[in-house]
Amino acid sequence: MEHFEPDKQKLILKEYGKNIQRLVDHITAIEDRDRRTQSAYTVIEIIKQLNPTMKQENDQKLWDDLYIMSDFKLEVDAPFPMPEKELLGKKPLPIGYPTSEIKFKHYGRNIEKLIEVAIKLEDDEEQEAAIIFIGQLMRSFHSTWNRENFDDAIILDDIKTLSKGKLHIDLEKVKENGLFESNTHRDFKPPRQEERTNTKNKRSNHSAKRRPNNGHNKKRRN
Repeated sequence: MEHFEPDKQKLILKEYGKNIQRLVDHITAIEDRDRRTQSAYTVIEIIKQLNPTMKQENDQKLWDDLYIMSDFKLEVDAPFPMPEKELLGKKPLPIGYPTSEIKFKHYGRNIEKLIEVAIKLEDDEEQEAAIIFIGQLMRSFHSTWNRENFDDAIILDDIKTLSKGKLHIDLEKVKENGLFESNTHRDFKPPRQEERTNTKNKRSNHSAKRRPNNGHNKKRRN
């Protein structure tokens, strides 16, 4: 013969279980407000002990769940106010998506935003560094869609188009210094001719200081 529970506990939030629900029902019926408040704090601590993972939860969420389990009837001096019952189950507002058309889809909308920021830069050096950084990103994105070799002039033309002619950088400077290469620093400066000469002299002096081989090295016996 099957046995049915005569008074089945109604669980509002099943993740807490029927025992916590019974405690909430009990403290909600307490007439004294101070005792009711103290008991509510005790239930919050019990929930944290029974569910160690909930210790990382925001305390406000636990209090909100306590109010929900009491069917919004629990009146206590809590650190957080009771949420509005009308908000429970309310659908969130739809997220607005950008409706503007992207000029070059393989670059994405973020490149256009970076170009908008670069246009507003007043310092010429900062604007040039921004153009180089944008060019490096655009080159990497472009190579993902088109693996064939292409000239940096394509990237510059696209930057000019997206900025409506407001961003400029010398093409020969970009090619000579490899400014759009992904491993190039934005503060890259080509060495001067004097520095190159000094570097060569240092290498020559370093080689001259090496000990000469006078033939004293003994061969290994077989």
